[in-house]
This record gives sequence, structure tokens and C-alpha cells, in this order.
Amino acid sequence: MADDQISDEAPLLCNESIQKHDDINKKFNSKNAKKIALCFVFWFIVIHSCIHLFYARDSCKWLLSDGRYKGDMGWQPYGCMMHDYSELDCSRCLKYLAFRGSHNQFNFIGDSRILDIYNALIHTIEPKAQMFKSSKFTPRYSDSNHQFHDSRLKLDINFFGSPYVDPMVKYFKKLKDVNDKPRVIVAGSAIWPIIQSNGSLNGIQDYIANLTQLIKPINDISSKSIVLWVLQDPVEESKLDNSMSMVTNNLIDLYNEAAMDVLSKSSAEMWWSSRLVSQGEMSDSPDGLHSSNASLRLRAQILLNLYCNDHMNFNDGTCCSSTEPYTSLQSYMLIFFIICIFIGILMAVRYRRNRLSKNEPCYVVMISLSKLGLIMIYFYLCDRTNFFMKENKYYSDASFWLPVGYVFVLGLFFTEESRYTKVLHRDQTDEWKGWMQLIILIYNLTGASIKTSIANHVQILISAYLFLTGYGHFYYMWHRSDAGLTRYFQILFRLNMLTVVLCVCMNRPYQFYYYIPLVSFWFTILYLLLICPPRVTAASSEIRPAQYLYIILKILALLIFITILYMSEVFFDKIFLTRPWKALFVTTDDDIHEWWYRWKLTRFSVVNGVILSFIIILAQRYNLIDDNNHSNLVLPRLAVFSSFIAFIGLIASTVYNILCQNKMECYELLSYTSVIPIISYIILRNVSGVLRTRFSSLFAWFGRISLELMVCQCHIWLAADTHGVLVLLPGYPVLNGLIVSFIFICICHELHDITTKLTPYAVPSDHKDLFRNLICFILLLIPLGANDGMF
Repeated sequence: MADDQISDEAPLLCNESIQKHDDINKKFNSKNAKKIALCFVFWFIVIHSCIHLFYARDSCKWLLSDGRYKGDMGWQPYGCMMHDYSELDCSRCLKYLAFRGSHNQFNFIGDSRILDIYNALIHTIEPKAQMFKSSKFTPRYSDSNHQFHDSRLKLDINFFGSPYVDPMVKYFKKLKDVNDKPRVIVAGSAIWPIIQSNGSLNGIQDYIANLTQLIKPINDISSKSIVLWVLQDPVEESKLDNSMSMVTNNLIDLYNEAAMDVLSKSSAEMWWSSRLVSQGEMSDSPDGLHSSNASLRLRAQILLNLYCNDHMNFNDGTCCSSTEPYTSLQSYMLIFFIICIFIGILMAVRYRRNRLSKNEPCYVVMISLSKLGLIMIYFYLCDRTNFFMKENKYYSDASFWLPVGYVFVLGLFFTEESRYTKVLHRDQTDEWKGWMQLIILIYNLTGASIKTSIANHVQILISAYLFLTGYGHFYYMWHRSDAGLTRYFQILFRLNMLTVVLCVCMNRPYQFYYYIPLVSFWFTILYLLLICPPRVTAASSEIRPAQYLYIILKILALLIFITILYMSEVFFDKIFLTRPWKALFVTTDDDIHEWWYRWKLTRFSVVNGVILSFIIILAQRYNLIDDNNHSNLVLPRLAVFSSFIAFIGLIASTVYNILCQNKMECYELLSYTSVIPIISYIILRNVSGVLRTRFSSLFAWFGRISLELMVCQCHIWLAADTHGVLVLLPGYPVLNGLIVSFIFICICHELHDITTKLTPYAVPSDHKDLFRNLICFILLLIPLGANDGMF
């Protein structure tokens, strides 16, 4: 039943209550839900426009100004994603900049607290380098200078000891006449001025006077150097030495306020997030004054993200990173969609005013393209610009299992009787796809791929999707006679329309949406296999039962073909790297490894689905199972025995996937064994007539739009090409997740409707119109393919 339809078959228990229930259903349907989602989108566009206008347009300011600790004590900057730089990442960044002619020079000036950050940066870039400990806190020690040099990286990291502001003024004035200015300068001071004034409030006036002298020297070098003023961290007063009893957090706050007020007139950036990072782990401070190693490492990472992100291609590092430049093809698509939107608005107004029929082909196509254009603009805003915010993924056992538990409990509340009784009927397969899709969405959102046991189970779910593809298409083509080109192109259009549009609008290769190439490839192989002579159907096999042998031979041929492709990677490359279809199987760097990896993991899934479908057809034909009513499939003893074996199969598979910790070895074995939990689930779900004929309408609803959910999650639910999470409402992660999910689901449902409406016009049933459209598509594809190197 469609979302905005009301069933007339429900028994009338109470006229008044039924009337109220109908009123609620009429108001709360998919159409009104989409209107609410549209209002949310416009509202957040206004909010983020204000954030960019009045707060900060530059994500570097977000990186330096605010953030929070997540549950695993990982640092999350405000509104952007921070990459975790390894030693190799640092080397690549600095070598690249050195190759471009940059001198990678960092200067630190301040007291022992600044020295700690200096040491942390060096340790991150070169873990074996000698550190300069700051355990002693004396004026003499703080006045010492240190230097780190690496000619290979053209790297110089210098520390100038200056516990007071006065020497800093001289240092910055000297930099004006230096040709090779440092790229980044990190400065900070307040502790020694507090000690020198013995905690007197009069010391703040001297501090302000000295800071005022820094404004002009900092502005003079702002075109060449990034100057960061480190706001002072709080102290753990109970751990401080008695000689430092005058240093209090209240005074530190006053000095920080003075620094922000004075230096706001300069080009220096206030590094407020440094204080927040230290504040979160102050309890681990060794002496109450200096920060813990963990917080120092995070500050080094912030510096590296500030310096390197705009030059590196890290998908999980959006802080300080420029947006991806748009292509000419994207510009043409934008113009096309703007024209469609404009025409669509005019047509909608005209048809509404004149009360014309909205079923005319011209109206349906233009309104559908208008809606598609608006949705694609939202996609682009979410994932190809910094207009909306993005955050890193965060995994914990609770963040994954709690949503999974909530979803399954909610799904049970929507359990109802199905009108089908067959094994793996439509409601049941939709339900299966639905709950699997929801688990995959939660898996991707929480970054649970770092947990090998969960990743193993999700790989089984992906295999189950392809299993159902093989099962469903074989079962359909066996019982139906419409296996012509029209049906083939209709299925391909439904699978690929959204993906192709996204490839163009988001400037991503076809392989980026890996599930669609897999399903399209296997559907094509299966279609060719089944229509090649001799064509065997349910009707022909009733007349000549020997035709079952042809199906067996075709399945064996398919297995041999798969084995040859797997055994010979050279043969695999020759087939899939052949033009013109090479562009469908390679990534942006012309690499086929991603396709090879995805294909080999699920290479037997579709065949297993075909085999099971064939077995069930034979069992139904010869009455080995009884699925024509609500009774059990087989005799009671056999039902109990098969259920027990299936339960053992599920338990054994679960135990193995939990214990197996080498992901590559697990995946390789799962390509053979994933069929065990799949068949076990099917047996447990179908042997009992009670379980077979009941289903969750909620999961089935999601299952019907699972294709759109799988594709669209990459851009409007996740972010940064699935490496992060989209943030519309910063500061409220749970509420943000709910709102983003609501908009995401509404858009997926609308895209499903758009695809359904466009399919009969793009792939008409008349063969002349079909070939006309096919020729038009090829003519359109030729210039696009030539530009992409397809020919």
C-alpha cells in the first residue's frame, strides 16, 4: 500500500476512532513529509548562510576556534573534518610542498608550554627525533632556543624561548626585513607575566600594553606568514608547585580575554581550540601546568591539518581544504536543470490555474526533471561545497548497536499479515532488503568498518543483496514471457538513472557507486545467459522436462566463466579494460583494482541465488514443498530438523565472523561461505507458515527504496564521499542525525518516484520509440565518452 493511500479493508470497530485514524493518515503521508523536509532544507540554508556571513566562511577558523571531544576522546573540530596525519602523510605533504618550491618553516615563540607544542609537532613528523623536555619551569630554561632541520623535506622548525611579550615584539619587528619568512608562527605568553606581577590585576595593563606593540609587526608579515596566538590553557591548581600559587584559572581567563581583545585588531588568528583540547585532558597533566602527551599530539595534528590539507587529497580532511573545482560538464548540467526548473514552475502554475490534466507526458517529464534538478543542487551543496558542515565518523559499540536495536524494535511494531504465501515472496524480500539496508546505513554512519567482526557480517549482507538479485531475476524470467529488450533496458534504466546523473553532477566515476555496477553487470550476464538458445521457461519445461538439463548446463557454464576470470587476473583485465566499456570499471586514476576487489568478494552470490531459485521452482513443481497456504513448508519432523540445522549454520557463521580478525582472509573465505548464513536465514524465515506469511511493513517500505538509499547515502547522509558525516545542525549530534536522516529518506523516496515516472518515457514499450531513444542516448554518450577517454 502506498504511503499516501488509505486502506478501505480495515474492519470498523468504532466509527469515531477510525475517522480520527483516517484523518491522521491523510495528513501524515509521504507527500506532507516531503514538504516538511523541504522546509527543513530551506531553513538550514538560511542558518548556514548566516553562519558563513556573520561567523566564519573559512573552515580554518572553525579548526582553530572550536571543537569537542567525542566519546573515544577523539577531537572533533567545529564543522569540518580533521585528518589524522601519520609519519608517511607528513612526509608526503612536506615533500610535495618542497617540490613546489616552498620552504617548510615553522617558528614557535613563547614559554615551556609553547615548547611542548614544538616538541609534539617534531615528534609527529619524525618520531625518532630528539625531544627537548620542559619539565623544569624556570625563566632561564624558557629563554633557550632550539632548532630542528630536515634538508630532505626542506623543513625547519625553530623554537625561540620568550616567556614574556617584550622580546616577542623585537622578534616580530625583525621578521619584516627577512626575505624567507616562516610559513607558520605559533606564539603565546601569559604564565610568566602573571608570576612576575605576583598575580596582581595591575599586571594585565602591562600585558595589554606589550600586546598592543605586536599589532603592527604582525600585520606587516601577514601576507607571508600565518600567525597563531595560543590562548593559555587552564591549570590544575591542586597539582601546581607552591611557588606558582598565584597562577589561577581566573587570572588566565582575564589574560586570554585581554589577548583576544587586543589582537583582534591584528591579522593574528586566535588559537582557541588549543585551550579546549588541553582543557579536556587537564586531569592527565603531569604537573598541573603542562599538558598531557595526548592533548599535545592533537594540537600537532591541528597544525598539520592547517598547513597540509589544502595541498593533499585526503577525503577525511576538509578543514582548511578548498572545495573541489567544478567541471564544464557540471556547469552544463546546472544550466540544463535551471532551465527545467524554470519551465517546470511555469507549467505547474499554468496547469493549476487552468485545471489541466497532470497526467500528460510533457507535464510529467518536465516536473520530474525539475524535481530532479532541485535535488541535485542539494546534493552538490552537501558534498561538493563547504556550505554545509561535515564531521568525522565516530565508532563505539554503543553508537552502533543502540541504533540497530532501536530499528529492530521499531520494525517489530509494524509486523502484519502478508497476502503472499510463497517462499521468498515480494513482501518478504522487500523486508529483507529493508533491514539489511538500515544496518548498512548505520554501519557506514558510525564508521563500524574498523570493527572486523561487524565488517564481516556486513559483507554477508552485501552478498545477500546480490543473492536476491540472482534469485529474483531468474524467478521472474522463468515464470514470465516478457524477457525482451524492453524489459532489459527498463531494469538497467531503473538501476542506473540516478547513478549516471550523480556521476555527472558530482564528478565521480561510475565505480564510486560500486553496488550499482555490480548489480547491473550481473543482471546483464544473467539476462544473456537465460535468453540465449535454448530459451527455457516454466511453460516450455512443462512440455519437455528434459529442458531442465539446459538450465543446469547454463549454470555450470556461468560457474566456469567466473572461475576462469578469478583464476586469471590477466584475462580479467583484458576483458574489463577493453574500450569502450573500460570507463565503467575503472576509478578516476584509471585503476581497475576496486572493481576487481568488489567483484571477487561476491563472485558466487548471484549464481547461488540462481541455483536456489531453480531448486525452489523444482520443489514447487513436484510438490516437495507446500507454500500455497499458511501451513508449514514440509512435514513437522523435517521442519524441526531443517530449522535446527539452519540455526546451527547461523550460529557457526556468527562465531566464525566474530573470531576471524584478519579482514582480507575473512573476506576471501566469505566469498565461498556467505551462502551458509543466507540459506540458513531463508530456511528459518520460511519453514514455518506463521513466519513466512508475516512481515514488517516498515522494513518492506525501506526495502522498496533500498537502491536509492544505497546510492544517495554517499552525498546527503554521509559526507566527503562517505568519509564523514553531514552536519546541518552543529552542536546537537543526535538531533542532527534525526533531521539529516529524515531529509535523506524523503529525498530517496522522491527519487524512487521520479525514476518510476520517467522509466516508461525513457524506455517505451514500443520498439520504434525504444530504438529512437537508444540512438539519442548513444549520440549523447559519444561526446561525453570521448571527453572521458572512453573511445
